[in-house]
Amino acid sequence: MSSTSTSRAEGGFAYSRSYFENLVDTALAHAKKLGATDAGAEASEGCGLSVSVRKGELENVERNRDKSLGVTVYVGQRRGNASTSDFSEGAIKQTVQAAYDIARFTAEDPVGGLPDEEDIVREQPELDLFHPWAITSEEAARLALECEAAALSTDKRITNSEGAGVSAQQSHFFSAHTHGFRGGYASSRHSISVAPIAGRGDDMQRDAWYSSMRSAGELASPQAVGRYAAERALSRLKSRKIKTTECPVLFESPLAAGLLGSLVQATSGGALYRKSSFLLDSLGKKVLADHISVDEDPHVRRGKGSAPFDDEGVATKARKIVDGGRLEGYFLSTYSARKLGMKTTGNAGGSHNLVLHSSRTRPQDDLDAMLEKLGTGLFVIELMGQGVNYVTGDYSRGCSGFWVEKGRIAFPVQEITIAGNLKDMLLGIEAVGADAYTFGAKTTGSILINRMKVAGS
Repeated sequence: MSSTSTSRAEGGFAYSRSYFENLVDTALAHAKKLGATDAGAEASEGCGLSVSVRKGELENVERNRDKSLGVTVYVGQRRGNASTSDFSEGAIKQTVQAAYDIARFTAEDPVGGLPDEEDIVREQPELDLFHPWAITSEEAARLALECEAAALSTDKRITNSEGAGVSAQQSHFFSAHTHGFRGGYASSRHSISVAPIAGRGDDMQRDAWYSSMRSAGELASPQAVGRYAAERALSRLKSRKIKTTECPVLFESPLAAGLLGSLVQATSGGALYRKSSFLLDSLGKKVLADHISVDEDPHVRRGKGSAPFDDEGVATKARKIVDGGRLEGYFLSTYSARKLGMKTTGNAGGSHNLVLHSSRTRPQDDLDAMLEKLGTGLFVIELMGQGVNYVTGDYSRGCSGFWVEKGRIAFPVQEITIAGNLKDMLLGIEAVGADAYTFGAKTTGSILINRMKVAGS
C-alpha cells in the first residue's frame, strides 16, 4: 500500500479506489491467516464543505474529511467487528486481530454469517450518483447570502432569520467479503437551505425550506428557496388554536413521506423478528387503502436512495411493496431474513427510492384540488415530537397548519395535537395528490386521511 496509489485519487478525494482495494484485501488476507471462517471489510472516505450565514453575515465555515476501515470477522457463527481510521499496515492488522478476538469470545448466533453466495450482486449498474461540486467557501457563502436576502426581501413582515446554509458533500467506498462480493462507488449530496422568521412580538412564526440533490446543477435557485421559505412563514401569521374535534386531515407531501416511513419501519426485519411492530404477519394482507400501491426502485439514475447493491453486497432490484393495498414484501437484511425463515430482499441499510401512488389520483389533483377533497378539516404542514408507538401503532403528534372550510384555507392553526392509530390511518387514506414531492428517498403527494382526533383548546 504505497503512497503512490493515493495520487490517482479523483474528485477531491485523498485516496483512490485501487488504494482502498489494497486496504480491504490486506485486511481479508490477515483475517484468513488468523483462522477466520469468513470476513468482510470496507474502506471509506468522506469530505465536504458546509457554510452558514445569518442576517447578512458569515457565521460558520466547516470543512470535513473523515476516513475509516471497518472489519467484520466470523469464527464459525461467532462475529466480531472493529474499525480504525489509521491506514498503516500495522494498524490494519491490529484492527483485524481485535475483530477476531471479539469473535472468539462472542456467543454463537445460529443465523449469523455473510449473505448466501447466490444473493451476491453479479452486475453492478452505473447509477450516476457522483457529481462533485468544486465550490469555494466564498462562493458557498454568496449563495447562502443570496438565499437569505431573497427570503428577507419577500415581504416587510419577514423580520428576522435563523440563517441560511449551503452544503457540498461527497464520499466513496470499497467493500468486499469472502463470499465473493467486491464493489464500491462514489456519491455526492448537495443542499441549500434557509429558515426565515415572520412577524413581531407574540405573533412570530418561523418556517424553513431547502433543496437537496446529487448534482448541484439540479438544485433550486437560492432565490426560489428563499422566497418559498418566506411565503411559508408569512402564511402562518395570526395562527390560533381550534376546539377539540374529529375531522379529516390532509398531510402536506413532505410530511406524507413520514407516513410512508412508518410503513417501512413497521415492515422492516428487525421490528418483525423482535415482534415490535403493529404490522406483524401482514404479508399478503391489506395494510393500506385498496387504491394505494408502493413501488421500490433502487436503480433510478441520480436517485437519493439508489444503490446497485445493499450494505452486504446483496443485489438490489425493483419490486412492488404494496399492490392495491396489499403488502407484497418486507424490508429484510440477510440476518433478519434468516431470523424470519425468509430470503433477504436486498435492504440491509434501508429502503431504496419508494414511491406511493393512488389509482384515484388524476393529473389535476394539485394542492387546491386536495383542499377541496378535504372539505372541512385540518391541513398539516409541520409535525412536532416523536409520539409514534410502532408496537401498537398509536400515533400522537403536535402540529401546525391550517383550518380548511368548504375546500378553502380559513386561517392558520398552532398548538394542537393530532392522534390516531397508524393501522387505521394507512387504511383510511382517501386520496393522494398529484403534488408529488421527494423527501429523502421517499416520494408521495399530499395524503388525505379520512378521520383523526384533533386536540385543541
